[in-house]
Amino acid sequence: MTKVTLMSIEEQQSPITSTQHGLVLGRQKKGVLLFNGIPYAEPPVGDRRFKRPVSPASWDDIRDATRFGPAAPQLPSGGMTDSVPVNWNEDCLFLNVCTPAIDQKKRPVLVWIHGGAYRSGQGAVPWYNGTSFALNGDIVVVSINYRLGALGFTDLSRFGDGYATSGVNGICDQIKALEWVRDNISGFGGDPSKVTIAGESAGGFSVATLLGCEQAQGLFSRAIPQSGATHHTLTDDVGKVVADLLMDELGVESIDELKSASVLDILKAQARVDVRYNQMNIGNGVQAFYPVEQNEVLPIPLRESIRAGVGASVPMLTGTNKDENTLFVMEKMSSEKLRYQARAYGSESLVEAYREMLPGATETELAIELGTDFTFKIPAIRHVEDRVARGADTWMYQFDWESRNVHLKATHALEIPFVFNMLMSPGVDAFIGEGELPQAVSDEMHGVWTSFIQGDEPGWPKYDLEKRTVKHFDNNSSLVDNGELPRLNAWEGIR
Repeated sequence: MTKVTLMSIEEQQSPITSTQHGLVLGRQKKGVLLFNGIPYAEPPVGDRRFKRPVSPASWDDIRDATRFGPAAPQLPSGGMTDSVPVNWNEDCLFLNVCTPAIDQKKRPVLVWIHGGAYRSGQGAVPWYNGTSFALNGDIVVVSINYRLGALGFTDLSRFGDGYATSGVNGICDQIKALEWVRDNISGFGGDPSKVTIAGESAGGFSVATLLGCEQAQGLFSRAIPQSGATHHTLTDDVGKVVADLLMDELGVESIDELKSASVLDILKAQARVDVRYNQMNIGNGVQAFYPVEQNEVLPIPLRESIRAGVGASVPMLTGTNKDENTLFVMEKMSSEKLRYQARAYGSESLVEAYREMLPGATETELAIELGTDFTFKIPAIRHVEDRVARGADTWMYQFDWESRNVHLKATHALEIPFVFNMLMSPGVDAFIGEGELPQAVSDEMHGVWTSFIQGDEPGWPKYDLEKRTVKHFDNNSSLVDNGELPRLNAWEGIR
């Protein structure tokens, strides 16, 4: 049990608290206490590379927790959200805590899992600043790093029991971080029995994965997957192909050779694998180096686990953005490309179904709609309906507020600064465009998330299979019943 030390106001300017592994020194900023770069697991370097995480070594002195730890190894992609190189290191398993105070008050806890296609990102992104949750909701906010890409999701189980979880080690890192929260968060003013896990994109996929993972049950009491569901895992057969491609690109044949490769060489090989893998079209729309099924962490397909009732006792708030794929479709689409896209998604009939639903839409607009629904909206609805069929309390939203950047509209990831009440955060202006800040929309969403994390209902009817009520967030928010039935019907029997 973590020891709780009550602190005077003067002491909280340079706060010190205890964890199971040693004392940590934080700092005070804008009315909250920040502890950054706390190790929650052993560095995944040397013999630990490609293995399940273990608890970190203890320390005797007071550990400086005033700076963020390095991110997981990653290469910038050139996209809007991850175009700048970050400080990374293979020793990356750190978390950050933002708390209103260190005392014996048991506050609800939000654990945020970053997105980035399981390729990029970190808990230190300014959009994930938990200050508003701490000040407005008396909530303790934790953000985490976890292993990414080839270092976190290559299935090397063929090399022995020590690598049995190698295809899901990034998920194992997340579980280890949640165990750290269970064992230590009381020392930061939090309640380990009131933990909400939340994340966006790959972070949302992660939340859905943890919901369906038996090993993670009991580590959280609520869940908020944003733009994430249960369709984003690889079969073990595909996972083995990805591993073969990686070893081929690196020119290695043994696990020792692979473990000896430099991190940068692995990252560069990972990028080449992505190209070859995409040409093979074998992952049913799921990218390489995503969580792999049929191991001790994910013994059965994730959707089957949810259908069996795993995670059904955990209330869930989930949803997607209206125009997710505007962030990814930047070129004009031809009719031929559109039909190729639909075939890759499972059926060319989708094109005609969407033309009928969206008369007058261009090929590019149809491609955006198809991509949004294939990757995000339809999986999210199916996840919700699988849970509701098991009696799980579930609420669904859609983010509709459109950027002043005309092409982006209600694009992927745009809801994050609204949820965190961080519209003034660096980079947000490029997403929302010029004009008055949509603070009222942010206030509403931040309020809903705060209430849910505190244990309340979000304020609209639970999703059921008759009305399918969805809350649409916009300048004038609304409730819509059965709004997606035509799309659900179009995707019936596909994927």
